[in-house]
Amino acid sequence: MVTYGTRMEAFTVQSLTAPFTGAIARQLRVGDIVELSGPLYTARDAAHKRIEQALAGGAPPPLDFTRQIIFYAGPCPAPPGRVIGPIAATTSVRMDGFLEMMFRLGIAATIGKGERTEEAARLCKKYGGLYFLSTGGAAALISSLVTSCEEAAYADLGPESIKKLTVKNLRLIVGIDAEGSVFQPAQIARYRQQ
Repeated sequence: MVTYGTRMEAFTVQSLTAPFTGAIARQLRVGDIVELSGPLYTARDAAHKRIEQALAGGAPPPLDFTRQIIFYAGPCPAPPGRVIGPIAATTSVRMDGFLEMMFRLGIAATIGKGERTEEAARLCKKYGGLYFLSTGGAAALISSLVTSCEEAAYADLGPESIKKLTVKNLRLIVGIDAEGSVFQPAQIARYRQQ
């Protein structure tokens, strides 16, 4: 845990290693800042739809999602000498219709950008899951924190395939905690008071 001081206020960054248990998820609160290290999986609209179709047809999911983290992102191809190209979170609300399916498959958390529906907050509380907010517009920075990238499933989807990434100190904010509390409303109210 590292504390940073600024003229505005001090904040603490917690180190978090993936995959993590439900007990650890329940310790985190809305607004907590974490630096995540370890494996996570990219998945966007097309991959979620493919998983949904597989399950509807009686097939198993393409991999074991138990305690894993889903990063709503589709990386650009890696330039020469790099592990991965630019990568940043996509708008999370587009995946809200698939969120319960993914929680039932055992995921611990999702990473994305923007607000989510009230249903997403309800599902985080129901399953003890988390939603992490990633910094928008930081694709080059995020790619520099990826230490490995491998194809995990649905290679035919190109950038929308499921990729297994290993990250080191990816800074995130808890946007929805395991109690179903949501970050944005409190921050908007705080901003209006200033």
